[in-house]
Amino acid sequence: MVPDADELIAGAHVVRLPLVTRFRGVTEREALLLHGPAGWGEFSPFLEYDDAEAAAWLEAAVEAAWGEPAPVLRERIPVNATLPTVPVDRIPGVLARFGEVCTVKVKVADAGETLADDVARVREVRRILGPEGRIRVDANGGWNVDQAERAAHELAPFDLEYLEQPCATVPELAELRGRLHDWDLPVAADESVRKASDPLAVARAGAADLLVVKVQPLGGVARALRLVAEAGLPAVVSSALDTSVGLAMGARLAAALPELDYDCGLGTAALLAADVTREPLRPVDGAIPVRAVEPDAELLRQHAAPPERVAWWHARLRRCAALL
Repeated sequence: MVPDADELIAGAHVVRLPLVTRFRGVTEREALLLHGPAGWGEFSPFLEYDDAEAAAWLEAAVEAAWGEPAPVLRERIPVNATLPTVPVDRIPGVLARFGEVCTVKVKVADAGETLADDVARVREVRRILGPEGRIRVDANGGWNVDQAERAAHELAPFDLEYLEQPCATVPELAELRGRLHDWDLPVAADESVRKASDPLAVARAGAADLLVVKVQPLGGVARALRLVAEAGLPAVVSSALDTSVGLAMGARLAAALPELDYDCGLGTAALLAADVTREPLRPVDGAIPVRAVEPDAELLRQHAAPPERVAWWHARLRRCAALL
């Protein structure tokens, strides 16, 4: 049963956290945290998402705070570093925040950036990681098929682990995969899963080699586990620039997957200049633990969003709750 909106808001805290660098066009991250009998959940759909899409994020938060936890098959989750589109000279400093990780996801195809910019960033990451490190690039659907194929050729010398959402649509991903069939370069689907009305379409079309799954957009751990099982593809668990509360939800999903063959994108607390807990889920020796996160009352007060933003989030929660 989903608690009514009044009950959800009664235990809610809206926070605004600064980032260490611009990411997805923002320098601050807002989130609404819910407290229920099972612990804490996070509701933090990006501001531009409509209520229909954001409702799944609320369902995940309610599951975390009111639901039954999924089985835990592993106690630590290996994670990658995530590199925004920063200048090359800033890359060492950003990656240092993640500690000793073996895998880096490099954001590419950003507005205002060129393929030469992307290649320069990937080259610098390869220099830092050395030949044994793993590099994956995430275009967030920013290339068409021809651009993605050209990028794959330009980035080939750096031995990529996979291309994440190189193109926006399932047919484009399928065509690109066909063009790359002689390459040992897997294609991962993210937006084609979490933002799709039919998240299994990408698997049925043979348009991806693996799925990137995020617990909030997919409506919680239970729904994400069913999706991965039905798709029959390997999965990488990632985050949406969550607070440590949301990252703990993602870690529970990663801990419950029968197989976990890839480092997960759950190290993004390293991109926050502040968090809601005194013990944030930042990577240590390339992994984060699977554990509950308890927000600190003083940090919740210190990073509380302004009253007008609290009212905005409460209204959004009410609208989304009505859709569940």
